[in-house]
Amino acid sequence: MLEIGWFSAKLFFQGKLLRDPIYFIRQTTIGISLGLLLLLLLAQANIPFCLPITLSSLITGIIMPFLLKDFKMK
Repeated sequence: MLEIGWFSAKLFFQGKLLRDPIYFIRQTTIGISLGLLLLLLLAQANIPFCLPITLSSLITGIIMPFLLKDFKMK
């Protein structure tokens, strides 16, 4: 398992893992921005801070597979 992870990391840093790195960066940025916006909006509510973190993490985790459904690797 560690060997597969090491091989993937090596290909990523050599620039040989992703077919379209701009698409990956754009979709990841959209997901992170939505999660951060949700966190900031929920943090303004008068509730314990663990709830906004949990909810924004959950929503971001649900959104990311839909954003990266057309993601292609070499």
